[in-house]
Amino acid sequence: MKTIRLTMAQALIKFLDQQYVEMDHSERKFFKGVFGIFGHGNVSGIGEALEHEHHELNFIQGKNEQGMVHAATAFAKQKNRLETYACTTSIGPGALNMVTAAGTATANRIPVLLLPGDSFSCRQPDPVLQQIENPMDYTISANDAFKAVSKYWDRITRPEQLMTAALNAMRVLTDPAETGAVTLCLPQDVQSEAYDYPIEFFQKRTHFLDRKPAPSTIIQRAVELIRSKKNPIIIAGGGVHYSFATEELVDFAERFHIPVAETQAGKSCLPWDHPLNVGAIGVTGSSSANRLAKEADLVIAIGTRLGDFSTSSKQAFQHAEVEVLSINVNAMDAMKMSGMSVVADAKEALSSLSNELIRVSYQSGHDTERISSLNVEWRHEVDRLFAEEHPEGLSQTRVIGELSKLLGEDSVIVGAAGSLPGDLHRIWRSHSPKDYHLEYGFSCMGYEVSGAFGVKLAEPAKEVYAMCGDGSFLMLHSELVTSIQEGKKINILLFDNHGYQCIHNLQRGQGSEGFGNEFRYRSDDTGHLTGQYMPINFASYAAALGVNTYSVSTIEELQMAISKAKEETTSTLIHMSVVPGTNTDGYDSWWRVDVAEVSKSDKVTKAHKQMKSSIELAKKY
Repeated sequence: MKTIRLTMAQALIKFLDQQYVEMDHSERKFFKGVFGIFGHGNVSGIGEALEHEHHELNFIQGKNEQGMVHAATAFAKQKNRLETYACTTSIGPGALNMVTAAGTATANRIPVLLLPGDSFSCRQPDPVLQQIENPMDYTISANDAFKAVSKYWDRITRPEQLMTAALNAMRVLTDPAETGAVTLCLPQDVQSEAYDYPIEFFQKRTHFLDRKPAPSTIIQRAVELIRSKKNPIIIAGGGVHYSFATEELVDFAERFHIPVAETQAGKSCLPWDHPLNVGAIGVTGSSSANRLAKEADLVIAIGTRLGDFSTSSKQAFQHAEVEVLSINVNAMDAMKMSGMSVVADAKEALSSLSNELIRVSYQSGHDTERISSLNVEWRHEVDRLFAEEHPEGLSQTRVIGELSKLLGEDSVIVGAAGSLPGDLHRIWRSHSPKDYHLEYGFSCMGYEVSGAFGVKLAEPAKEVYAMCGDGSFLMLHSELVTSIQEGKKINILLFDNHGYQCIHNLQRGQGSEGFGNEFRYRSDDTGHLTGQYMPINFASYAAALGVNTYSVSTIEELQMAISKAKEETTSTLIHMSVVPGTNTDGYDSWWRVDVAEVSKSDKVTKAHKQMKSSIELAKKY
């Protein structure tokens, strides 16, 4: 057996450089590169390997460990999980900064490889700088925190263990049902230890992403269920995109006349103006989708994990005989809400179901005029929101409406948290698949800027716009600097509404007067944050980072700023002051947020009683 003597870190880089995936006879390199921030836990291990070994991996210097993992996640999501980045950090705080982003990747079922440095395996220098010691279990380090948010976790304490760990990592990263964050903890001494690795370990390895078909018996059961129903509705989730099944979805909906509602991850499966696209569903849904969902006797869920926002906390479907048919590659997702499970690839399942339903001449009983009427009513409502004026300044919905016209169809918007995801899900008008990139499986504040950078890496020819609130921007915007460093222009559309207004609105809806959610000075009278709004000059701050900046307070100024931003070659930020509370509200939906059972506030007590009565409707599941 031929061998080559390499350090464990060198062997890891050499292995990652030879990983490929193939789907539908199309092959591509799986790891585009490595994001990294170096410290004493990885600089002389992984850092040395990246510097001196021959490889084709692109190295990108991160500015915040969480931010760089968000960028890697966004890249993989935009690439429909067929390409990704690895992320390397030092030990201790550098590693722990990735935990939040690991949860984001795993919650969204997106592959990303995390390589945190770890304390010495030999333990001779212990305790080293940034090492956490557990007196009850000395094998535990800070990196054990990744176990809860990783789909696969391993610690490599000997260089030869890499061979098993690396193959297991690829097994999970390339599994459409089980993918997510994979964490390989790398003790800093082991990274630099040499071993005689077999040459075969570094040969080109192609991982075949074969589509999982549904067994014919399951298809027959699903067909019988569909045939017994007159008013089905389809919920399109992110799995439709990852399966490249948008054309099959359109064909299925048109052939059997079934309306399609979209989750955050599924939005853009259909053009916004398709006659069977009834819009967003659930808590952040449209009136058209939510009304049809209430009347549906069958919910065909495709590639969605049926989270509480998509199901209005399981209250969206109220027909006395409603049933759920769930198509998903993940068995756990497919069985949710007591559904009939079709554990299969979305494209395969839709094709099989379509063939059988054609054979039995199935057609839904939906009234075409009713679907059209609901859509027209909703589009009039969106037009009203787009035109909404406010005496105190720009309304959020007016700004979104203007942006929907200004940005152009060949662009991508990115979002994640605050009130913007609700507004964008309801009223943003998508034209083609993947022009809408929302991270809402974790709804992680701070994803927006980093995510826009990741999307730009995936879509270098397109203009990418981060829809970002001031709260999210303050929380994490470090990769804005990286975008300039890498020459990857992104555009930050900063909606400044003076705080965490989404939660401020939610809080007041549950009986509160409003507490701790706005960016105000502390009041001398109350001792609370009830003073004047804090004036934060976001444009000047971004300009100091090297960003082209604009501040707007009128629609005319916004139009001019967007026009100029399109001409720029480096990253831009447009600061827009919007009036707090001018976002959209719920449309025929409900979200369960438990309210204090006892309180000194009568409003809170009343809100608790309303909550209890609403919960009764959702107990079926």
